[in-house]
Amino acid sequence: MRIVQIPLLRDNYGYLVVCEDTGEAAVVDPSEAEPVLRVIEQERVTPKAILNTHHHRDHTGGNAGLLERMALEVYGHKNDQGRIPGLTRPLDDGDQVKIGKLTGRVLFIPGHTKGHVAYLFDNNLFCGDTLFTAGCGRLFEGTAEQMHASLKKLSALPGDTLVYCGHEYTEKNLEFALTVEVNNAVVAKRLDSVRRLRAKQVSTVPSTLADELATNPFLRWHSQEIQSNLRRQFPDVGSDPIAVFAQVRQLKDKF
Repeated sequence: MRIVQIPLLRDNYGYLVVCEDTGEAAVVDPSEAEPVLRVIEQERVTPKAILNTHHHRDHTGGNAGLLERMALEVYGHKNDQGRIPGLTRPLDDGDQVKIGKLTGRVLFIPGHTKGHVAYLFDNNLFCGDTLFTAGCGRLFEGTAEQMHASLKKLSALPGDTLVYCGHEYTEKNLEFALTVEVNNAVVAKRLDSVRRLRAKQVSTVPSTLADELATNPFLRWHSQEIQSNLRRQFPDVGSDPIAVFAQVRQLKDKF
């Protein structure tokens, strides 16, 4: 298996997932068509599918352009029928996607939208805008309860799972993380490393799930420091994981 990251739009990432045995490939979240077509040509692969994580245009805007040039199956959650351009394979939690000899598992993870999925190929997680490196997506269509449940599902994956998310947001996310967990030395160290990478315009994606569990405030609802800091501003928050998550998400919305 080979993964090729494709920078798109201002700060999006799409991905080419390649079965090296067969040369067949899938495109994850093509925001725009032309850069994806160039990478397909450079990599000399045979594209077979588009894997959309959700319906937002900055993840599906390239579907039509790709479908004009080649015959592809288009995968996405069944809730996004009529919202994902060209959708041919509506999915639900636990379904499988096959690309050449590769098999991906579908994880239904609503919250950012009502039809959000992730694709897990071995230890490679393509999670769109649900889990970001050091962050998570806004609650556009779902509830805090849904998003918390989705993040809890993802956080149960092995620590060596590689997190391929939809945007380059890591630096800003870590800056926010330090406002709610000031004494987390691992966050500070990671932010320093990320700033050096971004100064050279180097991608900070993927990360590992272990890194996220140590530094991502949206997975750290158990942190005593985060809970204490929240209670200083919001005395009624308590320690309920969903309430902690929801308050951190509200703070990030204003950051």
